Order: sequence, then structure tokens, then C-alpha cells
Amino acid sequence: MTVRELRVVVTAEDYDEALRFYRDVLGMGELADFSSEHGRVRLLDGGRATLEIVDARQAAYIDQVEVGRRVAGHIRLAFEVTDVPLVTAVLAEAGASVLAAPTRTPWNSLNARLEGAAGVQLTLFEELGE
Repeated sequence: MTVRELRVVVTAEDYDEALRFYRDVLGMGELADFSSEHGRVRLLDGGRATLEIVDARQAAYIDQVEVGRRVAGHIRLAFEVTDVPLVTAVLAEAGASVLAAPTRTPWNSLNARLEGAAGVQLTLFEELGE
């Protein structure tokens, strides 16, 4: 048995705003439109997907490093980008709430925390290398 794809499904009260935010502003390419008379759904390309499973202590530690306090629910999306300060500013201009500005982490990445469209918490991260 092998998993072939990971999808994170977000149910958005304001579908048009969520689509604009993630597709048009964040730049996630549209892969498919499965909309029908039953409702609207678009599949957006998130690049390579991984499932990161953390325990409650680690989640609290990550929140402490990125935000300074525990703020995330049990699901948070993390996007690797090439310029965290720029993407943070662009997403904030597009309506995201910045919970924490870009911060260098103990694991040597630059991370920012935002609340994006549809109330989804986002970590933007950029690996800093050596």
C-alpha cells in the first residue's frame, strides 16, 4: 500500500476570497476545477507535499519560536518560499493577518506566521543554509 497524493481540504465560507488569496496572491497554480451543480472546488498546486506530525509539546515550542505564544489549532499549513519578508508583505497586503514577523529559528530557517484566507494559519519558511 502506497500513498500517491496528499490533499489538504479547506472549507471556506468565502470561497472567492480564499481562491483569490491562495491561487492569485500566493501563486499556487490551478490544477483542476471539479465544480458542479453541487458546489465549487478547485485543486491548487502546493508543490511537493509532506505530512508533518508533531506532538503537543513540539507544537507549543514551534508557536513559541515563531509567535511567542501558543496560537495554532491542530492544523497549520507551512509553505516554503524563496523570500519570506516579501511574501509576508504581499500576503498581508492581500488581507492576511500577520501573527509574527519573519524570525530566524533555532533550526536555521526564516519563519513568519500569518492567518490566511478561510481562517487557516500559515507558516512561511525559508531555509537559510549554512
